[in-house]
Amino acid sequence: MDYYGLLGVAKTADADEIKSAYRKLALKFHPDRNKEPGAAEQFSKINEAYAVLSDPEKRAHFDRFGSAPSASGMPGGDPFGGQGFDPMDIFEQLFGGGMFGSRGGGRRGPARGDDLETELRVTLEQAREGAEVQVDIDRLTTCEHCHGNRSEPGGKPPKTCATCSGAGVVNAQARTIFGNVMTQQPCPTCRGEGVLIEDPCTVCRGRGRTLKSEQVTVKLPRGIDEGYRIRVSGMGNEGPGGSGDLYAHIEMEPHPDLRREAEHLVYVARLPYPRMVLGGQVSVPTLDGPHDLEVKAGTQHGEMSRLRGQGMPRLQASGTGDLVVVFEVDVPKPGQLSAEAKTSLSEYAGHIGDEVHEHREGFFEKIGKAIRGE
Repeated sequence: MDYYGLLGVAKTADADEIKSAYRKLALKFHPDRNKEPGAAEQFSKINEAYAVLSDPEKRAHFDRFGSAPSASGMPGGDPFGGQGFDPMDIFEQLFGGGMFGSRGGGRRGPARGDDLETELRVTLEQAREGAEVQVDIDRLTTCEHCHGNRSEPGGKPPKTCATCSGAGVVNAQARTIFGNVMTQQPCPTCRGEGVLIEDPCTVCRGRGRTLKSEQVTVKLPRGIDEGYRIRVSGMGNEGPGGSGDLYAHIEMEPHPDLRREAEHLVYVARLPYPRMVLGGQVSVPTLDGPHDLEVKAGTQHGEMSRLRGQGMPRLQASGTGDLVVVFEVDVPKPGQLSAEAKTSLSEYAGHIGDEVHEHREGFFEKIGKAIRGE
């Protein structure tokens, strides 16, 4: 099979691109969500592709020979070393791990479900308000058919594993520099679970959980900015020891008019030259609606005006930033001036001269400090 083609990535794709492509396809073709003919087969194929391409050695072998490595390392054959391939195992490793966690070192109680992560795009208005934002997630929840017991209702109940006597671990001898040491390893028969499911649930296939799409409400702190993450307790994957948490990574939606600088907002007002010279008014977009601002006669290119308290709330602090208006000259493009306007402009240039004036040293650094209030 063409593993790259199955995942829809280029041969030069890095590990993050491969993982991202796999996540989207795995959710699309997961048997719990997609009941169309061929979906389960496609789900198995993309899991096999990810299992090979996510492993550097297996991927290098595939790139060289065009096939997955066999148990002996030769081209072709079983890429999983004869140990079998379960696409649901691959899926749960990436989306939430095993059901019961590791039992090494004795029982430590049922494992908590794994945490989940998602991206949350937030507008300036939502961040200023501290709004409640909805985000759609896919999480593993207790199977409603078997109620998490993993056995088909009315069928054979789980039986204790004879290999480990229900302990989930077996003793093994390891050779070290200090001699032979007894260690405990997960039971290979029951995979550390202590029981064997003889009549698995027909809905969750004996796993006790199914994938479910849910809408989660995320409460934003006022003034939240890009790069932060918010924890929503208990909205991760469910597990026998409780649910994990959901972590929402904040990304800011670009505003059509305003640019954010920490707690301050910046608006660039591009004005025609006559208004800069003679003065007038300009409508400034704020988060509370348009605001008419007076433009003083003789306003210079790059000059600024500040609307106090029209910025963003300071995150985890008191006070609010400002909205800084930066004035720029809007120079007409060729074809936008009439013949009369060109004549008048030429006469004006003859009166004042047209020598070039250099920017003062540190001009742009000065603007940045002014925005930050330094």
